[in-house]
Amino acid sequence: MLFALQLIILLGAIVLGARMGSIAIGFAGGLGVLLLGLTGMTVSAEAIPFDVIGIIMCVITAIAAMQLAGGMDYLVHVAERFLRRNPKQITLFAPIVTWLMTVLAGTGHTAFSTLPVIVEVAKEGEVRPSRPLSVAVIASQMAIVASPISAAVVFMASVLEPLGVGYLQLLGVMIPATFLAIFPTAFIANRMGVPLLDDPIYQERLEKGLVARPAPAAQYVAPKGAKASVAIFAAAIVVVMVYATLISEQIGLIPDPTIPRNEAIMAIMLAAAAVIVLATGNNSAQVLNTQVFRSGMSASVCVLGVAWLGTTFINHYIEQIKALSGDVLNAAPWLLAVVLFFAASLLYSQAATAKALMPAAIAIGVSPLTALAAFPAVSALFVLPTYPTLLAAVEMDDTGSTRIGKYVFDHPFLIPGVVCIALSVILSYAIGAVVL
Repeated sequence: MLFALQLIILLGAIVLGARMGSIAIGFAGGLGVLLLGLTGMTVSAEAIPFDVIGIIMCVITAIAAMQLAGGMDYLVHVAERFLRRNPKQITLFAPIVTWLMTVLAGTGHTAFSTLPVIVEVAKEGEVRPSRPLSVAVIASQMAIVASPISAAVVFMASVLEPLGVGYLQLLGVMIPATFLAIFPTAFIANRMGVPLLDDPIYQERLEKGLVARPAPAAQYVAPKGAKASVAIFAAAIVVVMVYATLISEQIGLIPDPTIPRNEAIMAIMLAAAAVIVLATGNNSAQVLNTQVFRSGMSASVCVLGVAWLGTTFINHYIEQIKALSGDVLNAAPWLLAVVLFFAASLLYSQAATAKALMPAAIAIGVSPLTALAAFPAVSALFVLPTYPTLLAAVEMDDTGSTRIGKYVFDHPFLIPGVVCIALSVILSYAIGAVVL
């Protein structure tokens, strides 16, 4: 009876947070933790993923400093030039852009700035915008598990390293697996929905004057410091990867590092932000007003609340979970990916999902290869059409082709998302079997 009540509290808090949206997901997580504590569960700060939150905050700070310097606009300009080279192939090129930007930045919030460009180029090529938008949003979510500086990857590396799977091996599997999965996904998405010119909703909106004409490429002059900020941030990523390689057990050139990897990532990112501000002469107080900073801090609160909630519940029932699921997962390891998929659709965070479930999976005897292969499934943030980048894509498409149906789940992101995750999991298993 008590278990049923605690399970209702867990799911109720997650659903409440999803309905409220944005930072309130974290608020609801804290409420759930409080209620679980009142039912007798032990609530501990050790269940809060401070390392994950710290990495998110530090990486977002560096990106926000780059955005203030005009670096994000410069990257969007470069992306726009690439996309406009062949508007008819926007469904293939758009996800490549969003995947690459997310891999480099460690956050999917970079996709916000490219979505308007994707819509305009799609209209220019008379391509149904829902096609490139759906794959682009999915690619930006999948890229989190392939980013060298994402909190999800750093946490996953810390879980797998004691089992003999290093940071570089993790990236060596995730990067090609998630990237290669884009292409068949784009092929399928390019056949979803009627062509734009045959869409009755588009024609109706066109007659009412609700569809803006495709905008030509805007004249852009990079402000002073924009390119320098991008170069500094890119250099910081290289430093992170080199340092993580040098201190890894596989390389071992620095056997007893004074700065562990997680702390090094945070320090390097904060240092990069300082160098960007000094090099560009911007007012550091204005970093707080950037869209990236606000979104990133909101994500930090969400991870805090949701991961604390999930970890508290799982830690309380870890022995029962081991007893019930150990044999099942050993008999059908692929079920771990299914569990992660549905958990991520509710937790709205790759890092929070990995933090909540991966340690339990390892504890019940799941093999390192199985855990690694299932890792892409933590990117299932598209199932409910309430994730920020998904909603932004719907809002920015004035043709009406990217729309959420009356049954909630009938939206253009679901099929590409499921396909991309399934392919990524299969590819991760195949590549992992060779790499490990």
